[in-house]
Amino acid sequence: MVSLNRNKFKFYSPVKGKVIKLEKVNDLVFSQKLVGDGIAIQPSGDVVVAPCDGIIKLIFETNHAFVIVTDEGLEIIVHIGIDTVDLKGEGFIRVAEEDQRISVGDEIIKFNKELLENKGCDLTTMILITNYSKIKEMNCFYLNECLAGEDIVIEYEI
Repeated sequence: MVSLNRNKFKFYSPVKGKVIKLEKVNDLVFSQKLVGDGIAIQPSGDVVVAPCDGIIKLIFETNHAFVIVTDEGLEIIVHIGIDTVDLKGEGFIRVAEEDQRISVGDEIIKFNKELLENKGCDLTTMILITNYSKIKEMNCFYLNECLAGEDIVIEYEI
């Protein structure tokens, strides 16, 4: 007989790259977990996909970040880069829309990695759970190379 724990869930990498601890992010708002807890990825890819199933509740006007609400009620922010809001959308292309139902691996945002790096942007991308108090346990996987929408970076229990 198979026993399923219906309270365990997974987040997949939203972008190809290297997973690092949130504490190593070069921005105190993220590294001190003021927005939420999670992980960060140093991207080698330029397409950001849904790390989980849910509804896109918000895509920032500048397309550098978006919010997903999972079916379990967790609020997730995927934030592309540090201080990228200052570019006012330059280098970012919105693929999905607000209120859209998405599944793991669906494209949300594309970005021009070369342009943004030439402008001096740190493209470290964060996955943050903003209502972390709903989490009972969380395990992060710090992979040297992860594929967007394919590799698990967080397992959690609610």
